Amino acid sequence: MPVIKPLTGSTEAPATYKQPSRKGKKAWRKNVDVTQVEKGLEELNEEIIKGGVVAERDSDDLFTLDTVGDAANPKKFPKHTTKKLKSDEILAARSAIAPVDSRKRAGDSVSKTTDGIIASKRQRTGYVTQKELARLKKVADGHHEDTIEFSETVYDPWAVAPEPEVKSELHDTRNDKRKAPKSITEKPISLAASGKRIPAVAKPTGGYSYNPSFPEYEARLSEEGNKVVEAEKKRLAEEEADRLRMEAAARSAAEAEAAEARAELSEWEEDSEWEGVQSGGEELKTSAKRPGRKTQAQRNRIKRRKEEERRLIHEEKTKVRKAQLEQIKEIARLAAEKDKARALSKQAEDSDDEMDDATDDILRRKQLGKMKLPEKDLELVLPDELQDSLRLLKPEGNLLKDRYRSLLVRGKLESRRRTVKKQARMKSTEKWTYKDFRI
Repeated sequence: MPVIKPLTGSTEAPATYKQPSRKGKKAWRKNVDVTQVEKGLEELNEEIIKGGVVAERDSDDLFTLDTVGDAANPKKFPKHTTKKLKSDEILAARSAIAPVDSRKRAGDSVSKTTDGIIASKRQRTGYVTQKELARLKKVADGHHEDTIEFSETVYDPWAVAPEPEVKSELHDTRNDKRKAPKSITEKPISLAASGKRIPAVAKPTGGYSYNPSFPEYEARLSEEGNKVVEAEKKRLAEEEADRLRMEAAARSAAEAEAAEARAELSEWEEDSEWEGVQSGGEELKTSAKRPGRKTQAQRNRIKRRKEEERRLIHEEKTKVRKAQLEQIKEIARLAAEKDKARALSKQAEDSDDEMDDATDDILRRKQLGKMKLPEKDLELVLPDELQDSLRLLKPEGNLLKDRYRSLLVRGKLESRRRTVKKQARMKSTEKWTYKDFRI
């Protein structure tokens, strides 16, 4: 890079002491202050001479990493000598003069000093009364007020101790239906997909920290985002399936209506042709009755109605049969899952160390009976909501919900719905005021 040099000659701005006017362009140029620009050019030239512009050089050329250390440091600061803190020196300093004793003694002049207030007299209780002294003298002479009567002992130390009575086992005479179920003695079955026992309080990973590291937070954010995306795709697929199903149902209903309309139109044409032949034109009387014998169109209509009823009954029976088959399959699947869960729980009992790795992210089943397990709260803070101080951190979550869900996942409780008792209806009536009056 070429060195930028100032113009030859004097580098100072021209000084004009007597100047009639500064409004002209020439006068303005004479009085321009270029000292800052010249100083910057000089510093730039010095940096170029020393090896290049500092702002354009790499950090490795400007700084060096000292991995050896200064050899003179061990001499200045020996290994076994440590400098004490000023606070320790102040606490360790003790005065040569003994401190003033604050305790009061009987012979000290301090105890004789009073504040001028005469204390009230109190009865002394540290002496023996005359009555007690007389009683002690009588006891010393052998005169006791209370005599002790000795009786023969009834306990024989050499007698054989009787054997304790063995209580007979009590038999439960209650109804068997009211007894506790057999499963109450069994260990709970974990709902984890791996079959391992889930700890009561799960140990959070680094991504749950209020100030997490970037790789862990990014991995957790992408994982939760993928879950939400998959759930949205599933919802859209269900909506599309429902839409296609509704369109197919509407199409079939329209075709059925069109077929019924065509059938009614053909029947109306047959009826009209038959009436035209029988009436003989306008000479037919309006009071003429239709023949009692059914026409072919009426027979066809009755036949179609019966076939439709038979078809509906058959479809209903088929639907019930399919529901029963599905129920059987569901019962078999639940039984297989239960057996598998018991095997996994038995396997997990053998190794207690596996409890640390078990999580409730993936479960074997999300529904017990008619109730579904409550979803786990999304404990995730968006990137723009991350705080760098604990004072700005907002507490989230609910310990009661977490505890309840932990009991459900570990198999300690069964998910239930809150039952609300029906209250009796209040019947309100308006009183008829005219009944209060009598004539």
